[in-house]
Amino acid sequence: MEVFLEISIIIALTVLIAGVMKLLKQPLIIGYILTGIIISPFFLNVIKSVDTITIFSQIGIAFLLFIVGMNLNPKVIKEVGKVSLITGLGQIVFTSLIGFLICIIFGFSIIVSLYIAIALTFSSTIIIMKLLSDKGDIEKLYGKISIGFLLVQDFCAIILLLFISSFSNNLSVSWSTILLLLPITGGIILASIYVLPKLSGFFAKSQEFLFLFSIGWGLGLAALFYYLGFSMEIGALIAGISLSISPYHYEISSKMKPLRDFFIILFFILLGSQMVFGNIGSLIIPAIVFSLFILIGNPLIVIVLMGILGYRKKTSFQAGLTVAQISEFSLILIALGVKVGHLTNEILSLVTIVGLITITGSTYMISYSDKIYPHISKYLSIFEKKKIKRKWQVQDKNFELILFGYNRIGSDILQSFKKLKKKFLVVDYNPETISSLSRQKINCKYGDADDEEFLNEMDWKHAKMVVSTIPDFDTNMLIIDRVLESNKKAIIIVVSYNTKEADLLYKKGATYVIMPHFLGGKYASRMIREYETDLGKFLEEKTRHIHYLKRKKKMGYEHPSTEKNR
Repeated sequence: MEVFLEISIIIALTVLIAGVMKLLKQPLIIGYILTGIIISPFFLNVIKSVDTITIFSQIGIAFLLFIVGMNLNPKVIKEVGKVSLITGLGQIVFTSLIGFLICIIFGFSIIVSLYIAIALTFSSTIIIMKLLSDKGDIEKLYGKISIGFLLVQDFCAIILLLFISSFSNNLSVSWSTILLLLPITGGIILASIYVLPKLSGFFAKSQEFLFLFSIGWGLGLAALFYYLGFSMEIGALIAGISLSISPYHYEISSKMKPLRDFFIILFFILLGSQMVFGNIGSLIIPAIVFSLFILIGNPLIVIVLMGILGYRKKTSFQAGLTVAQISEFSLILIALGVKVGHLTNEILSLVTIVGLITITGSTYMISYSDKIYPHISKYLSIFEKKKIKRKWQVQDKNFELILFGYNRIGSDILQSFKKLKKKFLVVDYNPETISSLSRQKINCKYGDADDEEFLNEMDWKHAKMVVSTIPDFDTNMLIIDRVLESNKKAIIIVVSYNTKEADLLYKKGATYVIMPHFLGGKYASRMIREYETDLGKFLEEKTRHIHYLKRKKKMGYEHPSTEKNR
């Protein structure tokens, strides 16, 4: 009953503090850690059943790694792309090296410096995904790149966590241990390929049973690995990976997340309660230095790397801000270091303070990046690779057709442009896209439609049609304004997912506003009117659509989103 009362009090306090964080537009993880600080022995001293809450927090880590494992489908590596791989690994290398030097300057030992330096390299995928989703930027170029290199970071973080966790409970890594791990893991993977798919239909018949099976599989394998002498974290991760190829892994993941969230909340609360404030004065200066390095240094590293790869300064800047905080994996890494005896609670306190500062700061930086950028834009020009910009600037002018954004919709419009037998130009700010178009001998220009200076350099006088597939309201309003300043007779077609914004675009001067969702329904209605109940014609349409989808898939367009994209 005492444990029940403790958890009830803890959850009640968490709700209040998390509510304040919500009002301040901060991630709830900050509220969880602050709750832990408040209930720690230094303040309210609420926690008495430390062992029980520790077990709950370990279950939270197991569920976290289980769900992460389900999202580590082998296809992910291919999807993140070259820029995400280079930027993700490059940021890890440079951040860890610079962080290590800072630690040595402050007088930390080599082992402590390694832990802190590595912890500083990881950024929170969960927090960034939430912020990008709130801004509607998940499908923008910088959003895709950010998610890509955050996934690369997650891979590296998981490998490190598994390595560190192997030291828990006085375990040691040996060749015999590794040799035992390989066949067990291989057997589980084979079972997931050949056995689980045949049983998945049976599990999926009952949502309740599917949920129960997921818990049993995840915790069961975690317990099995622990019993065999490995860490439960390894078992939970492998359990998740084995389900990643299941057709029901999205459904399983969504069902498990509430359970994960509850137990992981207790982990962060316990983390906050373990902070040591006896030597807080000696931690302030290192915490401020590390925080400034993460808030300023990490974004600069990404901006430089992306500039070298040919990306424009705004894309690099916005992507850079997404690494301006440490992640939940950073805190778990340090907590594991304390658990195995490599670190003290003072180091846990130091990194937790850095986490609170950087998560808070980066949240505001990302949320208001569009307002921050104009003030520092001119200083970021030095990071753009001028040779690449000149390489992709077409010398011809007098284009009759201009397309902004070679994305899912743009690729279809380009095919129509080709059939019109008129001189056309494609504008995009993804260097990989421009490079691909150049190889196809298609007239293209590397530029950002958000850049007024770039739009002012465009030749609008000879344009008979301008099409923007960028469903960003402000960008399209700017394009319409610039085109009509020079050419009142041009046909201007833009994209919008919002009826209110579509109306404003029409008032601004758009000739036509493409609204993909409504067009889909309109096309289906037209088929019904024309084909009526003729099954043969519908099957012909089906065949054409399947071929179209396969062609789109080869081009990399698998899952259109209602979010704003570029």
